[in-house]
Amino acid sequence: MSSILTTEPAGAVPGPGPAAVPPAVQVRPVTPARVLASEWIKMRSLRSTALTLVAAVATMVAAGWIFGWATNRQWSTMGPEQVAAFSPVDTTLAGYGLAQLAVGVLGVLLVTGEYATGMVRATFGAVPRRLPVLVARAALYAGVTFAVMSVAGLIAFLGGQQFLGTHGADLAAAGALRGIVGVAGYLTLIGVFAVGLGFCIRSTAGGIATLFGLLLVLPGLGLLLPASWQDHVLPYLPSNAGASIISVHPAAGNLSASAGLLVLLGWVAGALIGAAVLLQRRDA
Repeated sequence: MSSILTTEPAGAVPGPGPAAVPPAVQVRPVTPARVLASEWIKMRSLRSTALTLVAAVATMVAAGWIFGWATNRQWSTMGPEQVAAFSPVDTTLAGYGLAQLAVGVLGVLLVTGEYATGMVRATFGAVPRRLPVLVARAALYAGVTFAVMSVAGLIAFLGGQQFLGTHGADLAAAGALRGIVGVAGYLTLIGVFAVGLGFCIRSTAGGIATLFGLLLVLPGLGLLLPASWQDHVLPYLPSNAGASIISVHPAAGNLSASAGLLVLLGWVAGALIGAAVLLQRRDA
């Protein structure tokens, strides 16, 4: 019998074996906690976050101390009406008017910066439902703003009272704690409102212009309206509604603190609802 022995030619290269199977990639589900953690990483990695918050704190504190020092220095020249309307709380917390600009600008930038760089596509690729991004970003910025501006308001108040000397007050004074918490709450709501505007407008210039128009321009233009109209328009603007929350002696015609808070919450809710609707309808 003969047998056939099959061999490979000398120098032949063995055929390829089975392809190596890469290890399975672990895909974790999208959860609110993971979205929040992702937003926190993005927020703290931006240089503008720290710089803008420092600017907000600096203006809040510096204005409170300067107003306290200036009021004490000019006390002897103040008229009876000015003395009667004087409030040590309002005087040393007046810096919120400047701080709101920094807080609002940062709120817009946190959103529109991603649209400008195209990074928003990666964000929505990781979170396709999109609404969790809006909720996480607004909630995170609200928490950061409230914590930072509560400290800033407290420092502005305590330092400003020292500069006021004998005309100052302490934390036990009527309206002091409400004013400090009110400043932090107002600035927090303005920050969340700015985040909503950012998602609605998606343009840094457009978002900031709209924010400044609502906070600064419209209250001035409203003074040009007939007197019979002003009482039906001015108190319902965001900045005037916020002033009624903070001020111990609100201006004539302003809303009560509770009504002002409801009006401001309405502005914030409108911006967030608009952002939620547009996020679902528009492409990234």
